[in-house]
Amino acid sequence: MTLDDPIDDLLDVLDLTREGSTTIHVASPGGLGEDLSDSDGDVFLGRSQPQPHGRVFGGQVLAQSVVAAGRTVAEIDDGDGQRHIHSLHGYFLRPGDADRPIHFLVERMRDGSSFSARRVHAVQDGRILLSMITSFQEAAGGLDHQTRMPHVTQPEELTSDADILAGIDHPAARHFARRRAVEIKHVEGPLYLDTGDAVAQQHVWFRVPRELPADPLLHAAVLAYASDYSLLEPILRKHGITWGDPRLRPASLDHAMWFHRTPRTDDWILYSQASPSAQNGRGLGHGLMFGRDGTLMASVAQEGMVRIKQ
Repeated sequence: MTLDDPIDDLLDVLDLTREGSTTIHVASPGGLGEDLSDSDGDVFLGRSQPQPHGRVFGGQVLAQSVVAAGRTVAEIDDGDGQRHIHSLHGYFLRPGDADRPIHFLVERMRDGSSFSARRVHAVQDGRILLSMITSFQEAAGGLDHQTRMPHVTQPEELTSDADILAGIDHPAARHFARRRAVEIKHVEGPLYLDTGDAVAQQHVWFRVPRELPADPLLHAAVLAYASDYSLLEPILRKHGITWGDPRLRPASLDHAMWFHRTPRTDDWILYSQASPSAQNGRGLGHGLMFGRDGTLMASVAQEGMVRIKQ
């Protein structure tokens, strides 16, 4: 069931259903398989968002995995305060079917005096789509510094990607123009039809254009969701390749995030992105996410397959 309003739809997708104690059969390449079960009942079910290409959006699976892990951490009550996510490291193992739901099996790896670690397997039809380890920490004092936010054009002076896509007569363009819950504005211009200067860096503003509940886990999940939209674009921009190039064969391979400070994703966030290297059909993108006031919220890194069919 897809809700009419894209923001309501995103919130519904992130509102996972707890399945209780469940056994999930995972197939192996040799035809044999194994049963992944959890005695604590840490299994969650989430639906997928339909996509024009039929494959699950990787950012959706990242965000749902954050929610699944975070809900098991929220149950810890040691009297010392709430634990918030501070890092995740995941591998995209297989593409998923955007018309099918996904199970999220959470393993409670460790609950220490101030840190909690979780492993999450996102499983669809017996196949692991994403395997992630994530860590949570209680608030603590300590050394504090951050890099400065770059000076770029402000979002009010830019045209949104949705408005640009709305003018393109293509089913995928119409879908993304109408169905994205996250508003995106490219400072250097989007890569749908043109790439601009051949440089391996760019800046993107994004936000959810409506006030969201004041839930730190939800905002962290939305941050993870949005982080997967454009991080490989500096690779394409460097080589003069647009998303519409029929030769392009991209896919996310892995994803890492470090959450430095508690974000608000219903206000503008600047995503400063660059690619230090591309080789062997792969490219690396990394980014820094700043709040509108210049506060560094998160760091992101992703390697992707970026192949050009000859």
